[in-house]
Amino acid sequence: MNRFLRVLGSTALTLIMAVAATPSGAAAQQYDEALYGSLEWDNVGPSRGGRSTAVAGSAARPNEYYFGATGGGLWKTTDGGTTWGPVTDGQLTSSSVAAIGICDANPDVVYIGTGETEIRGNIMQGDGVYKTTDAGKTWKHIGLEPTQSIAKIVVRPDNCDIAWVAALGVHSAPNPERGVFKTTDGGSTWRKVLFKSDKAGAIDLEIDPNHPDVLYAAIWEAWRKSWGMSSGGPDSGLWKSTDGGEHWDDITSTLGLEPAHPIGKIGVAVSGANSNRVWVLVEHEPEGGVYRSDDGGTTWEQMNDERKLRQRAFYYSRIYGDPKDENVVYALNTGFYKSTDGGKTFPTSFRVPHGDNHDLWIAQNDPQRMINANDGGANVSVNGGKTWTDQDFPTAQFYRVMTTKHDPYFICGAQQDNSTVCMPSGGWDFKTAGEYFYSVGGGESGYIASKPDDPDIYFAGSYGGLLSRFDYKTGDMRQVNVWPDNPMGWSSADIDERSQWTYPIVFDNHDPDLLY
Repeated sequence: MNRFLRVLGSTALTLIMAVAATPSGAAAQQYDEALYGSLEWDNVGPSRGGRSTAVAGSAARPNEYYFGATGGGLWKTTDGGTTWGPVTDGQLTSSSVAAIGICDANPDVVYIGTGETEIRGNIMQGDGVYKTTDAGKTWKHIGLEPTQSIAKIVVRPDNCDIAWVAALGVHSAPNPERGVFKTTDGGSTWRKVLFKSDKAGAIDLEIDPNHPDVLYAAIWEAWRKSWGMSSGGPDSGLWKSTDGGEHWDDITSTLGLEPAHPIGKIGVAVSGANSNRVWVLVEHEPEGGVYRSDDGGTTWEQMNDERKLRQRAFYYSRIYGDPKDENVVYALNTGFYKSTDGGKTFPTSFRVPHGDNHDLWIAQNDPQRMINANDGGANVSVNGGKTWTDQDFPTAQFYRVMTTKHDPYFICGAQQDNSTVCMPSGGWDFKTAGEYFYSVGGGESGYIASKPDDPDIYFAGSYGGLLSRFDYKTGDMRQVNVWPDNPMGWSSADIDERSQWTYPIVFDNHDPDLLY
């Protein structure tokens, strides 16, 4: 057992130290807990951002922003994104923050929702809503724990006690704690004001910035289990309220979608420059894409059906209107796209620090100022997306971790939507150029195995059955896949050998040339 416990990413990776298993029937292993009382956690890096699905800023405070990390709580900057720090460590019992609502009337009041609603194969469940009234210094849990997955929080601009929560609910089973919830007393009590069924929850919620009693909500019937996923069903739809969410009208039929095919995920946006102009980004076959209404949702016209805006819809499907120009609208997917003709075309693609875009916040008083969330964290722009701040904060997600037999040893893992990383356990104090790490091949989801008798030789995996061999001494790397075909894009019936998203790679303890 190593004398020191260390962690890759202070709030991103929990390194679990397992006590060696004992034979069946044997007494449990005993040890003196006092021996480990002096152990402390140490961040060995890397300072590289991980997945974020929620961002927000303040119109009144141009340098203040927040982002929610899927594995690292809530982070805040007060210098426009130059530096970031965690503000919920030790105060939340959920690691994933998926929704942020800031009160315009008093930006010290912030609501956050926990869990994940981009239903990947690995999901962090949440435990409801938290609130701060001192700009993130202290946090209080204020309910909705059974919802587990919250997609959006909207705070009434002129009253910090009134807020709405869009809750997707439990991702893998029916549950009644889903839909739209409302509070009028700052979160002391909540009422469920929109509910479709116990298998369909709210996935997006938009308030008209000019008429705060007008809201639009998208309901999504979906589930993710260990063996599969479903996106869409008869309970999915679009709803509108004109009395602050007290009553809702189902306006799904006004979209004119072919009823024989299920509706999936829907993203909603209202133009800040024209309250009658509303966009939705709809998952539907064969009629999915961007739809626009110029009469507040009474009638709709399909504007765009490009695949780039609606691929892998369960993971994206977010759309945002510009607060000042009714013809400008943004859509998020693997790329980050902008339309200047009301949603007909999206020719502009912003180059952000990382792909897989999940959220966007635009300042109502300055459309050039925005913050974007993606699989690399969050980044701020003050020039309408031309340039962005860096993502140099330790919120990376690692599926697992291993140590090598070097002396001193290296700590290695595979970062979600990034490369594998090996860091020295003792740091790089003898270097002068800052933080160092190296990749050992493989990919974001893989195990890593270092050869016991030659630890500079690494085998690393990824999805699709990828297996690579890397020689740290020479830098040589090559694929040594067990099965040579790349299965990406093939149906399961056409794949000769199936591989897990993440599969074990282990050397034999007795034969260093035997790899399982």
